Amino acid sequence: MDLFTRRVGTGPLVVVLHGGPGAHHDYLLPQYDRLSRNRELFYYDQRGGGRSPVARETPVGWREHVADLDALREHLRRETLSLCGYSWGGLLAVLYFLEHPPRVDRLALVSPASITAAGRLDFERRFAERMNAPEIVRAREALRASGLRERDPSAYRRRAFELSVTGYFHDVSHVKNLTAFRVTARTQEAVWTSLGDYDLRPPLRGLRDPSPFPLPPSLVVHGSADPIPIAGSRELAVLLTAKLVELAVGHCPHVEATEEFVRELDGFLPRG
Repeated sequence: MDLFTRRVGTGPLVVVLHGGPGAHHDYLLPQYDRLSRNRELFYYDQRGGGRSPVARETPVGWREHVADLDALREHLRRETLSLCGYSWGGLLAVLYFLEHPPRVDRLALVSPASITAAGRLDFERRFAERMNAPEIVRAREALRASGLRERDPSAYRRRAFELSVTGYFHDVSHVKNLTAFRVTARTQEAVWTSLGDYDLRPPLRGLRDPSPFPLPPSLVVHGSADPIPIAGSRELAVLLTAKLVELAVGHCPHVEATEEFVRELDGFLPRG
């Protein structure tokens, strides 16, 4: 599998897992790059998204994503990996850990997607409610009637993108600072379909029982106003015996609370 990769910084290696599924690493920038001052960040566009397109017949389920990550570990000639996963990337990091527990040195999970299908459905309901709020509906209608699409297509696309992600934010004034991204719908649908009616709590509990693989040091960062229910991250933190940091933001702490985000992650991730 030929995946697009990007490396920045020097020092201990941290693999950064973007969200989606089916998105690309660019929308984590420039904020995530601030973590490269004391370490090397290894980004890649996951299969079926961004600059890692695949043929339509190529499978793009969760097992393929886990296999890709382990193949990257081998390519990097590492026995273990420190993982920093955002949103779906946080769930991918947990899935990788469950499949390869001795290969994970450290886990940083930022606004992780729910570890249960029920939590995923709760997120979808909450996000839909936010996106159907009267003020957002009025803003979309105003944009369509503004004529901006004809006058300034670039400005129109940017505003349309902002309105498509407003529901993720606690303070919507920050939405302008999120780098625009696109999601490949086929990849997104294939990943969630492959997970089915998933519940990762039992296997995580199993790793807390007497096991030859100790739990890795872990950090969970989650916004109290995230449409992904924070209760799931609280439970995940208990299961991993992780430090939990709750911020008064929505789904994008790297955008809404950049300084706090950098401070927490920089203090936890391996550093040179």
